[in-house]
Amino acid sequence: MESLADDLQTMTRTPLSEDHVARIREIARVIEIGAGQTLVDLGDPMDTFHYVLTGEVEAVDAITGRRYGNGATLGPGQFGGEIGFLTGARAMLQMRAVSDSRLLAVDRDQMLDLMSRVPEMSDIIVSVMAGRRRALLESDQASLTLIGMDRDREIRAIGAFAARNRIPYRTLDLDDAEAGEVAAHCSLAPRHPAVVFGKDRVIENPTPRRVAQLYGLDLDLDPEVVHDVLIVGGGPGGIAAAVYAGAEGLSALVVEDATIGGQAGTSSRIENYMGFPTGISGADLCFRGEVQAMKFGTRFAVPRRATGVERRDDGSFCVRLDDETETCARALVVATGVQYRRLPLDGLEGLEGAGVYYAATETEARFCKGSEVVIIGGGNSAGQAAMFLSRHAVCVHLLVRGDGLADSMSRYLSSRLEANDCVRIRYRTEVDQLEGEGHLSRVHLKGDGVAEGNDSIDTRALFIMVGAAPNTDWLGDLVACDGKGFVLTGRDVDRDDPFATSADGIFAVGDVRAGSVKRVASAVGEGSVVISRVWGHVADQKERLRG
Repeated sequence: MESLADDLQTMTRTPLSEDHVARIREIARVIEIGAGQTLVDLGDPMDTFHYVLTGEVEAVDAITGRRYGNGATLGPGQFGGEIGFLTGARAMLQMRAVSDSRLLAVDRDQMLDLMSRVPEMSDIIVSVMAGRRRALLESDQASLTLIGMDRDREIRAIGAFAARNRIPYRTLDLDDAEAGEVAAHCSLAPRHPAVVFGKDRVIENPTPRRVAQLYGLDLDLDPEVVHDVLIVGGGPGGIAAAVYAGAEGLSALVVEDATIGGQAGTSSRIENYMGFPTGISGADLCFRGEVQAMKFGTRFAVPRRATGVERRDDGSFCVRLDDETETCARALVVATGVQYRRLPLDGLEGLEGAGVYYAATETEARFCKGSEVVIIGGGNSAGQAAMFLSRHAVCVHLLVRGDGLADSMSRYLSSRLEANDCVRIRYRTEVDQLEGEGHLSRVHLKGDGVAEGNDSIDTRALFIMVGAAPNTDWLGDLVACDGKGFVLTGRDVDRDDPFATSADGIFAVGDVRAGSVKRVASAVGEGSVVISRVWGHVADQKERLRG
């Protein structure tokens, strides 16, 4: 299966050419650093591109203070940084001089401008930086330590956020000896869930937002800046719009309330997306798109949830965010997608994150090993989750309310489920009740497909993947929606443009749009095409303001 980036260990090393280095020298300054001195500290803004002329620089493990990994050093002709450099995120590793060294240093904005004008150089830099992020993710070393993810649902939520946003982290169970050592070193209560950054910085009241701030994902947004386009939602449609907006020279910002990738990002394996014959996870597919958009200058702010929007007198829009800040743009692309509805089950909310989940990724799979798992749903997402979790669980029970899967699931997927000895498809079956004190322990079933004496399952993991609800409450009455809350576009609101809403300058793409085909490829296509309409609207608005 394809991954988010090439493997550094097998990647053919392509150094920057003499011409590339000459172009860098034109805008660079030469800096010198002595042996043992820090070039970049953990958590520093990645606002400078470094190219080694002489000497040697190493990456440093934040926990041990020693060299990171196996041979993580840079010599003459190599450059530092990983993919967060494209957005000015914060450094995930310290960089330290091994010997007296001379380097070229270029301010980030100047370097990005040069990369945009020299695509061959950009390709080399982006490929290496993406490969470094992959290496960080695949290693067992990270600057972020989560203690108690095995028992605490708040820590699990942080782990899920980090994993889906491709933030490297390591976990320690509360009973691990190392967890006790870390607690003692950081003056924490023993056997207490915690989040630690670096060697000993304890994050008070940890949340996904606080973790995002550590790594610079939660951008400081200037309310006085008016973007050309604000893309609300970071799923496949939003990411595609972000790529094309940047490529067309529009100043674009994406705000996403949870994780880049949206619901598609929780798919463990997508096999029917063109160009990936061996399949790719939804998170890796969306990460590749995010990198592509960042290369063109689009920025991403995560986690930021839109809570309201208003149109200003000049025709631009200001979106209110969940931290009471605002960000404004000349055009909006609504790509907020859908979320699974909360089923009317007593005690459900108290068990969410503690046995009840809405995504099936590696993060959730670690809690399913050696146990029975229940999935509610008959669509492709549920089928992909069942196939993935069958590699970890003793048995996966797929509960389908209807009589079959033909109308809701791709044939290749339903055939695999039927042939999988670890998957039991139970038609005409629903969940009736949940049991569990602090964590799910059992589900009770109902329906015509439930045999007498076989109406409950002992399980610590229930995955809910039914009932798509559009994320449109924040739009208020500014745009027209259908009875279910999906945004009406095109002919439904007397527009020639299939993505135009009832409000001039607001467009909708992907699952949130009424009548759209609920598939990743469809959302990507819509996000790509809509930018030509956005470009025309922005150009007309700028012309009116000039007049």
